[in-house]
Order: sequence, then structure tokens, then C-alpha cells
Amino acid sequence: MFRNQYDNDISTWSPQGRLHQIEYALEAVKQGSAAVGLRSNSHVVLLALKRSSGELASHQQKLFRIDNHVGIAIAGLVSDARVLSNFMRTECMKSKMMYDRPMPGSRLVSLIGDKAQINTQNYGRRPYGVGLLVGSYDEGTGPHLYECLPNANCLEYHAISIGAKSQSAKTYLEKFVNDFGEADLDTLIMHGLHALRETLQQDKELTLNNCAIGVVGKDSPWELIEGDRLGAYLARLEAGPSTTETAAAGEDLPQGEAMDTE
Repeated sequence: MFRNQYDNDISTWSPQGRLHQIEYALEAVKQGSAAVGLRSNSHVVLLALKRSSGELASHQQKLFRIDNHVGIAIAGLVSDARVLSNFMRTECMKSKMMYDRPMPGSRLVSLIGDKAQINTQNYGRRPYGVGLLVGSYDEGTGPHLYECLPNANCLEYHAISIGAKSQSAKTYLEKFVNDFGEADLDTLIMHGLHALRETLQQDKELTLNNCAIGVVGKDSPWELIEGDRLGAYLARLEAGPSTTETAAAGEDLPQGEAMDTE
């Protein structure tokens, strides 16, 4: 990525048919700390790796509550994410006031795509430098997981990862994607933690400070898993699988899945 005469504004096309500012915005998402999302038939789990600017600074917020049935995880510029999250909250409130019902996740994602698209075709604006993973649970249609990118592409997934080293997490998710549908919530969270751990540097580990988990699902409004609950999942992740149980299973199970729960 480098500066050239075709990247001064968003409305200038290069001879190769590219909009460089959109590519720069996508690069900002790739350089952000990783976020992972996966869903079963009853729940959506979002996980994010939080960064800190220094030992004396707090970690950035990576998960945002939008409504009781919607939450998001971000990768990229947190300031842009705050703008989009406020817009999403406003639209959810409008839906409740005008129609007396929660905003459907698909409709909310479509509005985000429209808002992002406006910034890609008007001179003097710039794309949002943030990628969103949107998890929602809609009555009648169940759990949904969406990815929204600065180029206004919005797609639905069974599992997805964005941010730095996200390809390592995607490799893990692709390996176990067939197990997610019937998985219970604890198993789904453990799969997510394993995928998120794949994005870490070799000398780093998941801790209470740098890891965030959000869950939404059937009869379960959006909530963050923090403190002792998060510590219990991290302890299971660190402990790894039981040797005898793994051998009896005869298959490659994610670490922690065979552990006894309290």
C-alpha cells in the first residue's frame, strides 16, 4: 500500500478500476486486533482480542451492546465503531417506538451497508475504517451472524474471523464448522476461544484483560462474559483435553471440550 495520484479522494478511480481509499480502509481492518464470531442453532458467540497502548493503559473495548437481541464485535478504528454503534442503537430504538418490535438483524445490517456505501461515492468523505461482526437473535428466524466491511459488503456466516492473523482462526473454524450447529453454549465458547488463540503471537496467552466474550441467543439477551465466568473458560482452555477421553473419542476434539464442567 502506497500513496499515488489516484488515492486523494474516494470518488477517483484508478486505471485498474480500483478505489484505493477503500483498500486502505480494508487494510485498517486487517491490522486491527482479531475478532471471532460463530453460531449454533440457538446462540451466537462473539469473541475479541483487546489491545492496550501500554502497561499503564486500559484495554480497548471491542464488544458493544446494541439492543437486547443484538451485539457487535469490531476490528479496526474504535472511534469509527462508536459512530456506527450509536447509529445502530438509534435504529433499534426507532423500530421499537414505531413498530413495537425489535429491529430484525438482517434489516439492521442492510442499514449499515447503506450508510457505509454513501461514504464510498461522495467526494470529501472517507470509508469507515472498521469491520463489524454482528450477532443477533430474531424471533422466528433464530440466531444470525453477519460481517460488515468498509466496502459496504455485508454477508451472513456460520463462523467468521476478522482482524490481524484472522486466517489462522478461519482455518480452525473451517475444520470444526460442522460441529457448531448442534453444539451447546459452553462448547461453542470453547471453539471460539481456540480460534481466537490461533491469532495470538507465540509468546502471548489469553487472559482476563485481553479477552472479551459476548453471547446472545434463545431466551438469553446480549450479555458479556467477564470475571470468574471468563476465568473458568480460560482455565479449561489452558488445561487442555483429557488424554483418556480424547483417545476414547477417536477424533480431533478442541481442547477443553472433554473437560468436566462444574
